This record gives sequence, structure tokens and C-alpha cells, in this order.
Amino acid sequence: MGLEESLKSKRFVVTSEVQPPIGTGIQDLVRNIEKIRGRIDALTVPELKIEGLVTDTLGTCRALKEQKFDPILQTTCREKSRIDIQEHLLKASESGIQNILTFTEDYRITGDSLQEIMFFHVDSGKLFSVIENLREGHDISGREIPLRPKFCIGAGIEAGWGKKVPDLELKEMEALAGMGTQYFLTTPVFDLDAFNQFIKRVEPLRIPIIAEIILVRSAEMGLFLNKHVRPGMVPNHIIEKLAKAPDKEKASIEIVRDLVQGLKDLCQGVHFIPIGAEDRISKYLDALRL
Repeated sequence: MGLEESLKSKRFVVTSEVQPPIGTGIQDLVRNIEKIRGRIDALTVPELKIEGLVTDTLGTCRALKEQKFDPILQTTCREKSRIDIQEHLLKASESGIQNILTFTEDYRITGDSLQEIMFFHVDSGKLFSVIENLREGHDISGREIPLRPKFCIGAGIEAGWGKKVPDLELKEMEALAGMGTQYFLTTPVFDLDAFNQFIKRVEPLRIPIIAEIILVRSAEMGLFLNKHVRPGMVPNHIIEKLAKAPDKEKASIEIVRDLVQGLKDLCQGVHFIPIGAEDRISKYLDALRL
């Protein structure tokens, strides 16, 4: 069963991010994820921009598809023209890739200026205008194409507001839902109470929500994320638990287990971010009995 069918069946889905290998080391990645075959619904491959290094997001998705995994091509829109997006999507469709996860370069709405509203709308509108053309059997210039790509489309949203979700984000989520978004992937979740309040605010949209969970494996990793990704992202009580635990991996698995158990009653799935530890995902799934 593919991701789209799993979402439509309203079952609790489990997805995970995997990093595209640097260079041509795809076999190492395939070996690491073999242990989770049949236990996870889809694998997201993000676009990485690392100076001096080459990663191939589309090629990694293609390789996962060949290995009978269901890949999700993650892409941003802000720095791409409609022609760039069209070429990317056509190559994905030709490779049999049916899942797209889209973000702006920074998909969090952090203000209420007209410039921010327009920037976000231009990004989402640009993507969906290309997709609509392709679905109808022609490119953006009106020329007929030999295939009609069909994608299951997800979009990133900010979940950290709790019940104080800005009207701007609600309107953007409504617009994305109206354009054909089939699920929303949240920013990382650590606070179940705040997430529950968020879910109640966006519930009228009736779009599946998948909660992102970072597999924080040490206090040092938590501190790094708070310093370099977002201040306060990883709560102090989690950092303290990891710092005091004699067995860091066991403590990390317990933290994730408690989060997933709480999320099962709140949303339709979870998305793991292993941060380079794809070979350990199976241990978390074992603890969660997934």
C-alpha cells in the first residue's frame, strides 16, 4: 500500500527522512534501511545544499523505488522558476515517483508583512500551477506531453503555535488544501499539550496531519539543535534526561515512544528525522511495536 492509499484509509502512517548519500554511496543507504522494509510507509529524501559536496535527491528516490520502497521527493520552490519545477516533476514522474513534499526555503510564517504573505503564496501557487498543467497533459507553455503525472502532495506547516495559530497560517493552509494538498507535515513536536491545541485549531480543514519527530540521541544533540536550528526547539527536560541517562539510546527511545503513543490519538501519523542514523530507526520501531 502506497502513502496516498494509507492516508485515504485513515490508518496511522509512519514515514522517515533519509539523507541522500554524498557521491555514489546508495548501497550503504539501502543496506541501512533494509531492516525497516515493510514497517514504514514511505521515505522522504530532502534536497541538500552542502557547499563542495554533491547529493542527488532525485537519483536517491529513483534508487529507493527500484528497491521497492515508496519514496517522497522533498523539494523547495523559492529559488526555482516554473520551468525548473516542471523539469524536476517530469523527471520524478518518469522515474515512477508519486509523492512530493514541498516547502518554501523557510516554510515557517514568522511575521505578518505583505511581503511575507506574497512570498509564500507565490511559492505554493507556482508549484501547483505547474502540477495542474501536467495533470491536464501539457506543459506550462501549452505543449502536449506524453504522460499525465499524478502526485500525492504534502506541505510543511508550523505547529509550534499551540492554540495561537496566526490567521495567516490558517489561510495559507486553507489555500494549500484548496489547491490539492493531501497532507500536512508539521515542524518537530516535543510538547503534546501544545500540539493538541494546534490540532484543535486546524481540525476544520479535514486534511491529514503527520507530526515530525526528531530522534534526539544525546544532550549534546539537543543543545546543538537549540543553538543552530531554533532556540528552545528541544525542551530542557529532554536534554536533562539524556544528560543523566547511563544508557543514552534507551532514554532516547523512551522519549520517542512516549511522544508517538500520545500522537496516535491526535494525528494521522509520524515522520522520523534520524539525523544520519538511518541504521537505528529499526530500534525505535521495535520499541513502538511498529
